[in-house]
Amino acid sequence: MVTSELATNKPSTIAESKYVALENFLLEYANKEDGYKYEWNNGIIEKSEKMNQEQTTIFILLMRLFTKTKAFQEGGCLVAETDMFTSDKQLRRPDILFFRGDQINAMKNGENQIATWVAEVISKNDGINPAIQKVEEYFAAGVQVVWQIFPLAKKVYVYTSPEEVKICSGDTACSAAPALDDFEIVAKTIFE
Repeated sequence: MVTSELATNKPSTIAESKYVALENFLLEYANKEDGYKYEWNNGIIEKSEKMNQEQTTIFILLMRLFTKTKAFQEGGCLVAETDMFTSDKQLRRPDILFFRGDQINAMKNGENQIATWVAEVISKNDGINPAIQKVEEYFAAGVQVVWQIFPLAKKVYVYTSPEEVKICSGDTACSAAPALDDFEIVAKTIFE
């Protein structure tokens, strides 16, 4: 059964109609503090809501569980809404990203890094078409695992490729392997 949360085609983003060069985007929108998240998609600005407090609690829970992983012990970190160029035409800010320790060191030198695991917390305002397009974009950029977390439906879609997805709910375990081999959580725990 498709829930109303998944069936919506309502756009999650508001796109500015004029073309904006990357340099102008970085100057005008990169650090804008107005309660929205801005992404740059081939010259078009996409505006969406930042994570709210409910969504942030999911990030906090995942962060706490992540501290028990080997990747954490090796200097890796989960971060929220951090810039990631998925191509030379797209700057994204996924809700939650995992970077290895060596990637964090490269970031200190100004080098763009592609997270190996990404999670998007899908709100009632997010449309499914843009969400699916981002999954494809993330994999094309080199992401290994993408989670779409649906709080209203209490489900997690775990993608290991754009064509391979496992839908987790209840007692089903959500795995971040192969990006994070020892990061796994029972779906219902995310929503408790």
